Amino acid sequence: MARLPAEANFLAPIIAETLLDRLSMVTRTFRRTLLIGAHDHTLIAHLRASGTELTLFEAGARVAASTGALVGEADTIDLPLGTFDLILWPGGLDAVNDVPGALVRMRALLAPDGLLLGAFVGDGSLPTQRRAVTSDGVRPIARLHPQIDLSATGNLLQRTGFALPVVDVDALTVRYRDWFALVRDLRACGLSSRLAPAPPSLTREEAARIAAAFAAQADPDGRIAEIFRVIHFSGWAPHPDQPQPARRGSATTSLINALKPKA
Repeated sequence: MARLPAEANFLAPIIAETLLDRLSMVTRTFRRTLLIGAHDHTLIAHLRASGTELTLFEAGARVAASTGALVGEADTIDLPLGTFDLILWPGGLDAVNDVPGALVRMRALLAPDGLLLGAFVGDGSLPTQRRAVTSDGVRPIARLHPQIDLSATGNLLQRTGFALPVVDVDALTVRYRDWFALVRDLRACGLSSRLAPAPPSLTREEAARIAAAFAAQADPDGRIAEIFRVIHFSGWAPHPDQPQPARRGSATTSLINALKPKA
């Protein structure tokens, strides 16, 4: 990812724009912000222009060198607790070793009533490639990055102490001329294998079989559609002034009566 031009990562500006749109709907200011995955220079510039005190954190040392970010793993960030009013995480939750542990750490880093807002490529993504890599003649080795689904994300936010969790998904369809173009995009977006140790490399024959199986799923115009499901999530550090769910059994109107057809 660090070796490629920044503009090769087509997902970064899409996710950044969506996060900024959602952030603009929040009617408050954030004095101290932590940005995890600091490789989108436009997003960094926008946050700095907002006047927030910005801390950058990045897992890749070579990427961090271009932005001056702190380097480390998101599930082991060693920063003072309760420091940030806002944490933005535009991709990468699915890449940490300990997903619940990372969310617990985010919760601890937020000041009361602080906001965690993020996104990642989630479950159901890359179905065309998934079918291709399981074609005959390809060794059954892990070839796709583990994916977190929508419901699990909401459950994780609740379990790790976030209030008012919100989770939703955008499906982005991208059409490719061949499998190798998709591979180039995955590398540019930091979505290639993160496993350590890495699985054995594909042989030329296996790569050819995958490419052929991918091409066999083409539309009539010869292009192959691939889907990226971007899961967006948000949650707040609890605060007494936040809206609270109604006490169980406190309803004053019967649901049965509410659903009765009106005369």
